[in-house]
Amino acid sequence: MDETTIPFGEPELMRASAFQRYLDELAGHPGMNSASSGPASLSPSLLADLQRFEHRPSGTEVVEVLAACLRHAQSVVVHCDAEGYVVPITVFPRERLYHCPAEPESYLMQRLAQLKVLRIEPAVLRPPGDAETALVAPAAHYHPIAPLLWAMAMYGSRTELLPEIAGTACYRTAPGLDLQMLPLSKLQRAVIRHLRMQPVTLRELADLLGEGREAAVRLLNALYLQSGLIVSRALPTSSAESWFANLGLRRRQG
Repeated sequence: MDETTIPFGEPELMRASAFQRYLDELAGHPGMNSASSGPASLSPSLLADLQRFEHRPSGTEVVEVLAACLRHAQSVVVHCDAEGYVVPITVFPRERLYHCPAEPESYLMQRLAQLKVLRIEPAVLRPPGDAETALVAPAAHYHPIAPLLWAMAMYGSRTELLPEIAGTACYRTAPGLDLQMLPLSKLQRAVIRHLRMQPVTLRELADLLGEGREAAVRLLNALYLQSGLIVSRALPTSSAESWFANLGLRRRQG
């Protein structure tokens, strides 16, 4: 009998292999597919959004699903393969919460780059305070969604801009952006403050961060998921050079 890797005290989670067999059976029925529910279950607009990613060889990324759910404000449960176990994440966009029956630090935060989407369905659980008390889970299993979204963007598998913010554009941060719950470095905070005052392109942002294009992409995706990014297709003259001069920073050589 195989030894379980589930930490002591954690709930039993279904094996991803067993869940995949279940999905394969569903795929044999008309109107069903393995990644998302039928049109009668998810809203038509959300379903159409998700189907953009469904047939790629790499599959659907968790961060894409979360971004779509936030845009359409629909509560869903995303069944994720977390290194062999199925971890359901129920997202509540309006309440800015998510539910996870297992410890997020163990099953999500430490496995962000390995998470794979298995299936997406409308949420059965309700958020705290809902009138349907029988469908509200223990309070300890609900968490603010902002840190999860930030971690997914900064450390997950996606290294390209989300489609909604990609292309020729410049970027600013929204005035009301709340960063209190997010783990930011001093440089990231300084760059975000600069973005409140001056729009920058992706290339300029990479220069400001000094860590290359991928770091800039991840930061923009993270800000977008916090509903804190303003995208403009008109490219103004950048003040990136003067910002560097004011801070006394130098671009990395080579």
